[in-house]
Amino acid sequence: MAIDAATVRKVARLARIAEPEARLEPLARELTGIMAWIEQLAEVDVEGVEPMTSAVSMPAPMREDVVTEGGDANQILSNAPKRAQDFFVVPKVVE
Repeated sequence: MAIDAATVRKVARLARIAEPEARLEPLARELTGIMAWIEQLAEVDVEGVEPMTSAVSMPAPMREDVVTEGGDANQILSNAPKRAQDFFVVPKVVE
């Protein structure tokens, strides 16, 4: 897919990016090269390849699902910038 200077100008205007006229042709060549790489990726046969979330296959660590009391409030709140009794104090964000 070839991208011309008019397309770059239109995309720059839509993105609210100010590009000088002299820069449009070089950008068009760069974007055409990027699109060529994307088209090349479309040719890769991915039949039977499972989707991945990471390049390294490893299971998520699991822990025992145990109900607890939640811990000691004093210890949990020890690093809080502000606290009131056993609660965190946060700025009001809704009027």
